[in-house]
Amino acid sequence: MGLRTNKQWFFLFDLLLFFVFFKLHLSIGADTITSGQSLSANQTISSEGGVFELGFFTPGNSQNYYIGIWYKGFPNKTVVWVANRNQPISDPSSDELKLLQNGNLVLLNQFKTQIWSTNSTSNIANSTIAMLLDNGNLVIRHLSNVIWQSFDYPTDTWLPGGKVGHKQIVTSWRSSENPATSIFSFEVEPNGTSHILVWNRSKLYWTSGEWDGKIFSLGSEIASNYYIKNFRYISNENESYFTYDAAFSFALTRFMLDTTGQLKQFVWRKGFPGWSIHWTRPPGCEVYAFCGAFSSCNQNVPICDCMPGFEPRNITNWQQGDSSDGCVRKTPLQCSNEEKDVFFVMPNTRLPVNSESIMAGNIKECEQACSSNCSCTAFAYDNGCLVWNGELFNLQKLLLNDNSGSDFHVRIAASELAGNGVMTKTAWIIVGTIGGLFTLFGIIILVIFWRKKQMAGTNEEVGDSLILFKYRELRSATKNFSEKLGEGGFSSVFKGTLSNSTTIAVKALKSLNEGEQQEKQFRAEVGTIGMIQHINLVRLRGFCVEGTKRYLVYDYMSNGSLESLLFQKVPNVLDWKARYKIAIGTARGLAYLHEKCRDCIVHCDIKPENILLDAEYNPKVADFGLAKLIGREFSRVLTTIRGTRGYLAPEWISGEAITPKADVFSYGMVLFEIISGRRNRDLLNDGTDDYFPALVANKIKEGEEVLTLLDYQLGGNADIEELTRVCKVACWCIQDDEKDRPTMGQVVQILEGVSDQVGMPPVPRFLQGFAENPMETMFYEELQSSSSQRIKRLRLTAIVSIPLEHRVEAQRDYQVSILSGCLSPPLQLFESQQSSVSSIFSFDLHLPKASNIFNSFNNSILLKHREITSSSFAELAQPAAKGDNTP
Repeated sequence: MGLRTNKQWFFLFDLLLFFVFFKLHLSIGADTITSGQSLSANQTISSEGGVFELGFFTPGNSQNYYIGIWYKGFPNKTVVWVANRNQPISDPSSDELKLLQNGNLVLLNQFKTQIWSTNSTSNIANSTIAMLLDNGNLVIRHLSNVIWQSFDYPTDTWLPGGKVGHKQIVTSWRSSENPATSIFSFEVEPNGTSHILVWNRSKLYWTSGEWDGKIFSLGSEIASNYYIKNFRYISNENESYFTYDAAFSFALTRFMLDTTGQLKQFVWRKGFPGWSIHWTRPPGCEVYAFCGAFSSCNQNVPICDCMPGFEPRNITNWQQGDSSDGCVRKTPLQCSNEEKDVFFVMPNTRLPVNSESIMAGNIKECEQACSSNCSCTAFAYDNGCLVWNGELFNLQKLLLNDNSGSDFHVRIAASELAGNGVMTKTAWIIVGTIGGLFTLFGIIILVIFWRKKQMAGTNEEVGDSLILFKYRELRSATKNFSEKLGEGGFSSVFKGTLSNSTTIAVKALKSLNEGEQQEKQFRAEVGTIGMIQHINLVRLRGFCVEGTKRYLVYDYMSNGSLESLLFQKVPNVLDWKARYKIAIGTARGLAYLHEKCRDCIVHCDIKPENILLDAEYNPKVADFGLAKLIGREFSRVLTTIRGTRGYLAPEWISGEAITPKADVFSYGMVLFEIISGRRNRDLLNDGTDDYFPALVANKIKEGEEVLTLLDYQLGGNADIEELTRVCKVACWCIQDDEKDRPTMGQVVQILEGVSDQVGMPPVPRFLQGFAENPMETMFYEELQSSSSQRIKRLRLTAIVSIPLEHRVEAQRDYQVSILSGCLSPPLQLFESQQSSVSSIFSFDLHLPKASNIFNSFNNSILLKHREITSSSFAELAQPAAKGDNTP
């Protein structure tokens, strides 16, 4: 009896260990649920490679719980599949996901009621398993056969290896906190092969065009995408669907149908701060009913806005980014009452769909026709009378520079008039009377002000237009220089307001102890520049010279510099249309300086900080007031380097004559940053493998997709032809030899589409070393392995001897290489003629990025003809001193 009791205890103890082990096994990431086992509360399973995880989750601040699959290890949970998207649960601690003995995977609540199931079955009991794969697919297997898989039932995400077909339809989440099925769907056209986006399973609002086996007729960028491969259409007797594979093991990618109704491709790779939008179709306002009924769409933030007299139907959904419910009237219409409804005018509007045309001789008759019909909600008169009955969809506010819209008259209750800026006749009379009195009062004030100004005297004019300001006037205008707009190495800029209410920008230069002759040169040069007038050049209003004080007074630019909008975190991201406009405008301004002025003016410091933007985002080239006048012979040699690291043309260091082509080089570097939205050198400093100008040059050379180069914040929304044009122009502008670079006039013609003679640019020599050179990686790893401490910055000195007959070319190799901007000053180049046979180059380099310099010497004169090198890199590498702040 005692033996039997002991055996029973041993059996119970083993059984307890088994359950403890199983619970622990699930919590630490097993990839399988076997028949009869369950998952609850905080338990999860993980795919074998640790890429995906499955378990209970709650989206955002929602109180509901769901079974889902997400990328494991990401700080922000990225859910790619939801099981019970339309049947949420509230208490996961008492609910469980269980694989039944018959092969059905079910979600049970605390009362063991089935909430969701796969409806899969197996003829043999206890013969199935549920396994999460590394591609994000959850499969239920009977032996080696798959009897159910999540890839056949996608939610809002299309993963590599997943399916989109006639049966496999992707539908968006309702909102960021509600994964329930929304009204937007991504599917394959019935009886066709087009990818289509559909609203409410009835209204098609985007199509890729038919599939020809390689690309889609209207969406070639899908199949030829940089981050995907093997895009294919599979059709058999059971199903037809599209699928694809990820192109790289180091990059994750996925397509998602967003809550906005837009299909987006997201990409993540090493060095990215998070998921970046690589591709988006269509633009938001082209999504059918994007903002719901009685709402207008615009390209600003927020993108949706209720029409005048309306308010959100569900304010909570709107706050979560879901505006598909649209808007409702604040006040019902008074059609049958004596107090008639009125019409609110929305100017420059793209009209909504589903209009009806009626006969009307003029706008008054059109308004009367709509007003007499109680179901008429709006009208427009544009070469005919159009009326709308019932709900209004797809209304779009156009940008200020787009005048293709029409006046749209929305019917609202009379009580809503005052709140929307529309007034009765009596109100207009009152406002007109008050306005007249204010106008008369204003005229009297202006006369008094004018007389005082006449008595006080006026500022001295220099030349035809410049004003010589008094220091006390600028101090008063800037409120004692209290509102600083920016600061550079040699000046500070302050905002000010003149006595005539004109807003100005005052640049305060560093004090100069100049003699009389230098003073005359300063005034003469400022006077010459001040007479230049061009829409893309900042206007110099005047200057101030008192003692050692120097001030330049410019027109104020309300949108700041291109640098602030490209590189700093701002709510409004420049779209591609604005960037292309800035690129063309900047080119026009430089072309004017180079080719239209009496003396050719070389700016000498083109960079995003010196491109300012007015209220309409028109670019204005700034800081050219002290640029050099070099005459038309282009023979002047400047002895002092002018400019900024990363934008300097090679001739600045080589000692060759400076021509307008130095500005062309700098402009090309700026174009690269307009494309990427980041500084060229930042892409090296943050650990990214590719130096951006080199990446662009090689993609253009290989004829690869350029959309992958675009700033990820734009979501792929750019004109491909314009983007390709800008990439080619940028590569031509940074050619090693200034004779190979275009003039700014030619650049303007190319960007404006006047000239299509832009060939394939060669990869500049100083960029060739950045392209797929393993030498950099090997060298850096060698340095790291030589020290037990992590080496963050190194300094080394290299001495190279070059035969004299190759001295000039070798010097160019070296100089061009340092111009990529990956090194910080001080950077010294010493040349000695100690030998009649060779020339000695000695220079300091700063690591880890310094190795790029030597990579760029591959196949160059500097390496081909070197006679001696003092030491190897590893021998010369020494950790930087603790007090060394060299970047």
